[in-house]
Amino acid sequence: MPATSKILLAEVSIETTNKSLEVCVSGIWHIASKKPSWSQYSTSLKDIDLVFIKTSGLEAWDSSLLLFLIEIKTWCKIHKIACTTSALPTRMYDLLENLEGVYDSEIAKPRGENFLATVGIATQQAWFNLKGILGFIGEACLGLARLPSRLGKFRWRDWIHQMQACGVMSLPIVSLISFLVGLTLAYQAAVELRQFGADIFIADIVGLSVVREMGPMMAAIILAGRTGASFAATIGNMRANEEIDALEVLGISAIDFLVIPRLLALGLMMPLLTLYANCVGILGGMVVAGGILQIPPSAYWIETQSSIDLTDLGTGLLKATTFGLLIGLSGCMRGLQSERSAEGVGKATTSAVVTAILLIIIADSLFAILFHALGI
Repeated sequence: MPATSKILLAEVSIETTNKSLEVCVSGIWHIASKKPSWSQYSTSLKDIDLVFIKTSGLEAWDSSLLLFLIEIKTWCKIHKIACTTSALPTRMYDLLENLEGVYDSEIAKPRGENFLATVGIATQQAWFNLKGILGFIGEACLGLARLPSRLGKFRWRDWIHQMQACGVMSLPIVSLISFLVGLTLAYQAAVELRQFGADIFIADIVGLSVVREMGPMMAAIILAGRTGASFAATIGNMRANEEIDALEVLGISAIDFLVIPRLLALGLMMPLLTLYANCVGILGGMVVAGGILQIPPSAYWIETQSSIDLTDLGTGLLKATTFGLLIGLSGCMRGLQSERSAEGVGKATTSAVVTAILLIIIADSLFAILFHALGI
C-alpha cells in the first residue's frame, strides 16, 4: 500500500504490487532543502523483482533529485533488482544516464606491471634515448666537418670564452680534488708497502694510477658537474626564451652556433687540465711519501719518471680528450632537448650531469678492454 513521506517540499511515495515496486517523486527538490533518503524506505522492502520510477506533480528539481534516483538504482544493482526509468522526463532521463555512468565507472587502479612489461618499457626508453644520442652525435660530426670551409663564420670569441670558462676557471677545484686524490692513493699504498719494505714503489703506484686513470677520470667528473651542467643550463634557458627558435628563423644552425665552439673548447682544455691534474696528484703522493715514509722528493721524482712512459701519458690524454667531447655532447644535447620552462631547464641540467658521468664510465670501461687487448 502507498506510503508517503512527511517531507514537505520533496515528496516520495511508494506502492507495492506483487513483486514490483512503484516509486513516485513529486514536490520541490532543492539541493539546499531537506530531502528524503532512500534508506528510510529500502529497509522494509522484501521480495522485490522490479522497481518502476516515475514522477507526478513534480514542480521543480535539481541535482538533489538525480542523486536520490542514483541511490535507488545503486540499491537495485546491489540487490540484483531490475530498475525501470523510462517513465521519467526526457531531460531527467538523459542526465540520470550520464550521471550514472560517472558513478558506475570505477576509478582505474594502477596495475603493477609484470617483469616482461617493465623490461620492455625500459628497453623502449633506452632505444629512444640511444637514437637521440646517435642523431645528435651525427649532427655534431657534420658540423665539425663543415668547420674547415666556414672558418670565417666560426664564433672565435665564444670559443675563447668557453675555453676560459671550462679551463682556467676550473683550475682551483681541479687542483684541490687532484691533490686530495693523489694524497689518498699514496696514503693507502704506504700502509701496505711499509709492511714489505717497498716504500719507494709508492711513486710507481701513485704515478701510474694518476696518469692512466685517476687524472683523466677526476678531471672529467669535475667538468661534468661544472661545465656540462653549465652548458645544459645555458642552452636550456635559451630554448625556454625562444632564442634558439630565433636562430633557426634566421637560418643559423644551433649546432654550428652553440655546440661546435663548446665541443672544441672542451676537447682542447680537457687534455691540458688532465696534465695539470696529473702533476698535482703526483705532488700529493710526494707529500705523503716524504711525510710518512721519509722518501726524499728527488728520489720520489726519479722513481716516478722511471715508471711512467709516453704510452701511459698518451693513454691518459686520449681518455681525457674523449671524456671532454662526451661531456660537451651531453651538456649541449640535454640543453637542446630541454622543455620550455624553468623546471625543464633544471631537469635538463640534472640529466646532462647524469648522462655525462654515465658515458664517461662506459667509455673508460671500453678503453680498459681495448688497452688490455692491445697490451698497452
